Amino acid sequence: MTRQELEREITELKNDYIRQQGDIEKLESTGHGQMVEKAEARLEAMENRLAELNRQLANL
Repeated sequence: MTRQELEREITELKNDYIRQQGDIEKLESTGHGQMVEKAEARLEAMENRLAELNRQLANL
């Protein structure tokens, strides 16, 4: 991946992460505990992917 591609994917992932956090807040306020757990697992996967992309960017 080029530097621009990595930066674009990082930006998209960050935006998705923020949206996911908002979704979790909505789920928590409506009492959907099981769905919150799944959403939190998706957040964790996003965090791992973001860390990997940042490592790749640092190595360029």
